[in-house]
Amino acid sequence: MLIDSHCHLDRLVDVAAALGEAREAGVGGMVTIGTRLSQAAIQIGLTGYDTPELRVWCAIGTHPDHAHEEPLPTAERIAELTTPSHVIGIGESGLDYFHGGEDVRDIQIASFRAHITAARLTGLPLVIHARQADDDVMAILRDEHERNGAFPFLLHCFASGTALAETAIDLGGYISFSGLLTFPKCDEIRAVARQVPRERLLVETDSPFLAPVPKRGKPNMPGYVAYTAARLAAERSIEPQALADLTTANFFRLFRRAA
Repeated sequence: MLIDSHCHLDRLVDVAAALGEAREAGVGGMVTIGTRLSQAAIQIGLTGYDTPELRVWCAIGTHPDHAHEEPLPTAERIAELTTPSHVIGIGESGLDYFHGGEDVRDIQIASFRAHITAARLTGLPLVIHARQADDDVMAILRDEHERNGAFPFLLHCFASGTALAETAIDLGGYISFSGLLTFPKCDEIRAVARQVPRERLLVETDSPFLAPVPKRGKPNMPGYVAYTAARLAAERSIEPQALADLTTANFFRLFRRAA
């Protein structure tokens, strides 16, 4: 089976229909990701769709685009919200300098560090968003690792350069590829995807965004992770079933509460 390691079920028009399509596409589980800590209850509520045939878990946190819109959380507060068993990760958090100007970058950084501390407190993996902020993301990851020790994390929807990928791997992180992998102009992302150690690979949709070829231009759905997985298998020169088995095993190794 395949697992969509990152989607936004709260952004879909018809969740039940999307889940039905995902099952038909061979998806066995998905993680719906929080973008505002104040809306953690929404993500937790969506795990009510969880069934033995199609698992639905969630992560809670504040996206960097919204970090300046919410009170800066303490790591302890974030950790408190992870008590429900279906909360298997923290995030998404990180840095986004495409949307975030210099006036909000300090807030993004403070929020990112609070989420890192929460990941360390809980042992849950941190889902990291990095957009046009590679240097600062790398610096913070290294600094946190050197000063306070390792913590589990995933670079989601990888859209960065080789240096960030190598830093993440060196620090024990995982890397997830989205529909971007199928876009014609994303040769650098495909080059990274061919080089990431096999035991650190995951796949995702980031639905409803970034629908992969051949669904590009349409709202993305969790079931479309199959297209990204097929392209990743081709880039790695392995069979699609082997890629599904590999990424699913990696998912459960990282998201241990889901196992």
